[in-house]
Amino acid sequence: MAYLARIEPGDEKALSAPAPTGSKGQEPRFSDLEWSVIRLARLDRLWTLRTPTRLSRFFRRLVGRNPNPALANPRLETLRRIAVLSWHFGFTVPGDDISEFLRAGFSLEQYELLVSTVRGMAAKRSTFSKAGLA
Repeated sequence: MAYLARIEPGDEKALSAPAPTGSKGQEPRFSDLEWSVIRLARLDRLWTLRTPTRLSRFFRRLVGRNPNPALANPRLETLRRIAVLSWHFGFTVPGDDISEFLRAGFSLEQYELLVSTVRGMAAKRSTFSKAGLA
């Protein structure tokens, strides 16, 4: 379980280091931390991508819910955003979001890997839910 792994104080460099990109002869891949962000993005709604307005922040504070789904690491936050969009829309993600994903240090091969994996997982989940197994 990657999310239970202890992060030592000296590991900040490991969190901000770019993942290996798909160069010649190598497959694109993500680190375990990045895969956990992608899997957890399945639970996020689209409203988590918008910056909250003053009124929405006031209402959430009034009812006692004040979530902040954004991640502290900007690179992982970019990955979370593209993963949320991919879980909801597949390959029909706006170009601005893809260019932000590429500026964060990811490659197009990693984007294709992300979306194809997410769509495959979503298809399996919908098959099981239709059969009454989920």
